[in-house]
Amino acid sequence: MKTCLECEAHLQGRADKKFCSDACRNNFNNREKSAVTILMRQINTILKKNRNVLAALMPDENVKLSRDKLLEFGFNFNYFTNTYTNKKGVTYFYCYEYGYLPLENNFYLIVKRREEALG
Repeated sequence: MKTCLECEAHLQGRADKKFCSDACRNNFNNREKSAVTILMRQINTILKKNRNVLAALMPDENVKLSRDKLLEFGFNFNYFTNTYTNKKGVTYFYCYEYGYLPLENNFYLIVKRREEALG
């Protein structure tokens, strides 16, 4: 006899039935997805913080900052939303619309994507 995947109660009814109730089905699915959801939430938090650090440190125009200054504000270089490589082969790393370009001597150029480039 088949048992519920959540509470192991004996199942009655359809041959392909997996759960004894909607509550058991919901509990099972929530537990299965919780690890992925927690990981996604943690990564999104890091990405938002990175974006906010870049936005706070960049006035109205591009600025050059040291790696230490970015780290001081809690920037995490392991997380970014996308990259852009220009025609010269130079790669920018972006956290949403704010980005950074690695320069020499552990300095970074902080940039903001132009609105027309977002499309």
